[in-house]
Amino acid sequence: MKISDTSAQDVVLTPKNNGKRLWWLALITIVLVGSWFLLAPALSNWSSSDASVARDRIRVATVAQGDFIRDLSVQGQVVAAVSPKLYSTAQGTITFEVAAGDTVSSGQVLASIESPELTNQLEQEQASLARQKIAIDRQRIQAKKQVLENQKAVDLAKVALTAADREKRRADKAYQSKSISQIDFEKAQDDLENAQLVHQHAVKDAELNKESLTFEIQTMQLELDRQALLVAELSRKVDELVLRSPVDGIVGNLAVEQKNQVAKNQAILSVVDLSEFELEVDIPESYADDLTIGMLAEVTLNGETHLAQLVTISPEIENNQVTGLVRFASHDQNGQPLAKPSGLRQNQRLTTRILMENKQNVLMVQRGQFLESGSGRIAYVVNNGVAERRTITTGARSLSNVEIIAGLNAGDTIIVSGTDQFNGAEKIHITN
Repeated sequence: MKISDTSAQDVVLTPKNNGKRLWWLALITIVLVGSWFLLAPALSNWSSSDASVARDRIRVATVAQGDFIRDLSVQGQVVAAVSPKLYSTAQGTITFEVAAGDTVSSGQVLASIESPELTNQLEQEQASLARQKIAIDRQRIQAKKQVLENQKAVDLAKVALTAADREKRRADKAYQSKSISQIDFEKAQDDLENAQLVHQHAVKDAELNKESLTFEIQTMQLELDRQALLVAELSRKVDELVLRSPVDGIVGNLAVEQKNQVAKNQAILSVVDLSEFELEVDIPESYADDLTIGMLAEVTLNGETHLAQLVTISPEIENNQVTGLVRFASHDQNGQPLAKPSGLRQNQRLTTRILMENKQNVLMVQRGQFLESGSGRIAYVVNNGVAERRTITTGARSLSNVEIIAGLNAGDTIIVSGTDQFNGAEKIHITN
């Protein structure tokens, strides 16, 4: 019996082509060399850096040159420029003629106060004034009578003087002819002197009495004038019991209820003039020294920007803030009239931007947390994936930008986010 061998199971193998293997080795070598040239700079930067940070954890900005506007954004509260508040002039019962929110015109009656005490006092003083008028009229009549009495005494003294003078002339002639005695002649002389004295005193008394009467009438007239002023003052107070609107506007909140008792000088109500509005703004204390009256401002209302002006600044600081008033401008910088914004409401809050300074052609960069992290003296300049620490000098700051005085050039890219995480490293490697 024939035993079979394994020849039927053998397979002839073809020798492998070594050229294809070489091609694969060459390709891998090329890839490795290219990767080395590509990664070598990154590895070099990484090896020379003090720390590394992911790009998505930082925020960068480019230094630019242009016009720098230093501004301040604050919240303003709309207040009426004219909003008078009315007070009670006397104690009494209040009666309102209007309700809160009513539209009123200037001079319109808003409320009245019933004050029997003040009304009665006015009537008493009016009666006193009438009595003093009668008294001064009576005094004038008495003065005229006294003047007539004085004139009568002067006239009688003058008649007696004329008679004595005539008797004296008769005595002179009779004495020359020896018709009368020496005693009768001397008596005629005495009678003439006596008549002259009586006449002189009568004239002087009449003049003094006239001055006295005039003085008394003037005194009574002054008292009458004083009483008239008192009546006029009380009349004014009584008239002020009727409260009238000083401006055109709307009635604000009523401070007391209808028919309630009110005290003197108690607040009653206010009237808001809707034709003139201002904004009351609270400004941080750190900006107080940089603000001046007359600075331009911009107020944003319903997506529109309205030109305004800073008109007043409080001289005192409260709660680390100063209070200012911003008024809407009536004309622009070219003198063209501007329309007043409509739809304003009392106590409405609006964003106000105060323009403090405008510098032309300066270096500036976007404002960021790096100012606080490095106190405005340190910045990290990004170049080829490496952020290098650099000393800088900053100037004025606005809401969005900061002025660069030294240390950076136009076109430099810096990290504007916080740099506290770098711990003062000189170089930071930025990874993707």
